[in-house]
Amino acid sequence: MKRKAINFKSLLHKLRFQYRVSVLNENTLEESWHLRLSRLSVLIYGSTLVLITFIVLTILIFATPIRYYLPGYGDSGNRNSIIHESMQTDSLLQQIEIQSGYLDILREIISGTIKPDSIVSLDSVKLKETALGFLKKSRNEKNFVDQFEKDEKYNLASIEVKPNEDMYVFFRPASGVISSSFSLIDKQYGINIITSPNETVVSVLSGTVVYAGFTFDFGWVIQIQHENNYLSIYKNNTRLIKKVGDSVKAGEGIAITGESSDNKSDEHFYFELWKLGKPINPEDVIIF
Repeated sequence: MKRKAINFKSLLHKLRFQYRVSVLNENTLEESWHLRLSRLSVLIYGSTLVLITFIVLTILIFATPIRYYLPGYGDSGNRNSIIHESMQTDSLLQQIEIQSGYLDILREIISGTIKPDSIVSLDSVKLKETALGFLKKSRNEKNFVDQFEKDEKYNLASIEVKPNEDMYVFFRPASGVISSSFSLIDKQYGINIITSPNETVVSVLSGTVVYAGFTFDFGWVIQIQHENNYLSIYKNNTRLIKKVGDSVKAGEGIAITGESSDNKSDEHFYFELWKLGKPINPEDVIIF
């Protein structure tokens, strides 16, 4: 402890020891100016100078526009202002370009040097080839037509049936099994028939198509008006062959029914027969 006290006193004595700093005239060696300093005073003066310099620089940086030159410095307000000004500048440039183009057109009109609009020539041969390509049947369509013509080759539609006032020959609308029968009590005015996929639906009598379209409740529906005020209705079809206004013969194909890739409904083929606005049980006049 005594040795440490001696060392501390020695250090304190060195810090307080005064040094004389003199400025001499080189010719006469006369002392012009002198200053007495100790190590402690030099340390204090140096620290004070550094602190004052730091405070002054801080005030200059944060209180003057010099702060904007520091890397990474900026605030959200300035950024939003810059973006807003940039957008306005872009809008002004676009408006100037539009007005410049407008003035150029006016200048050409006034001077009579305006150029006529160019017309793109149409290649009629190429357009015709493209149209013919669209008209060509796809492989699936061609196969379907060939199969349909093969199935209808020996259809009885070619036989003309001449009904009189007392007797009509009704054709069966589609081949299949009846799943639900006619019932006025249950308000079922027709019959459901379970058919095979892509089964041909035929007209039960000769007549004229009065309706052909799609409904959300019964899919593709077609209605045919016959003689003696008979009206036949064919529902839940997957495709229609005839359109409104077409004349059909008894036994002629008018639609396609049955489950297929195009039919997402689980409903079976549905057939109704009406006369003078009243429903008729199809099983009373047609042999299934």
